[in-house]
Amino acid sequence: MNIIELIINDDEELAGVDAISVVEEPAIELDFVALKNQEFKLAEVSAEKKILMGAALVPEKPIYRSNGVDEFYIFFSKDTVVKASQMFLKNGNQSKATLEHAEAIGGMTVVESWLVEDDVHDKSRKYGLNVPIGTWMVSMKVDNDEVWNDYVKTGKVKGFSIEGYFADKLNRPQDKQKDSLSEDEKIIKQLIDALEQDNTNTK
Repeated sequence: MNIIELIINDDEELAGVDAISVVEEPAIELDFVALKNQEFKLAEVSAEKKILMGAALVPEKPIYRSNGVDEFYIFFSKDTVVKASQMFLKNGNQSKATLEHAEAIGGMTVVESWLVEDDVHDKSRKYGLNVPIGTWMVSMKVDNDEVWNDYVKTGKVKGFSIEGYFADKLNRPQDKQKDSLSEDEKIIKQLIDALEQDNTNTK
């Protein structure tokens, strides 16, 4: 089973993240949280922010994939996550959203985008999202009542999933001391080592 790093090819015009989809089963296995406004009174009126917060990309996380013929894992390096987050905004894709990677939907806008840099004080921690350092987080404003009422409030969608154009390459992570590897990096290294051992034994 191949371990494939997805990268951004600068020579490709459409490279990078083109849209963010709200989905029931995010590939990165992290749910978003629906943020409601702290209740405030203004002429006896209280309102909801209707904002979703969640991880768009988690660095070094192995993601299982199958195309019906082959099975493999993909992952994104920390540098690629940074680049993807920046290009998404530079290309003006904040209002490009889909539902379950199928239907383009309006009234959805990314209003915050940041990279997690602190294990304790990052905004994501306030909402119980203990994502790894380097994770690309987004907050999305939902002005689409159908999406909010029929999908978010009912729990039919649970997270974000990116849509974009990436090149791929077989990857072997740089040699690091075992103790310095994250759990996901260890999994990637173990998978690669196991594959190489199998290849050796079959020669």
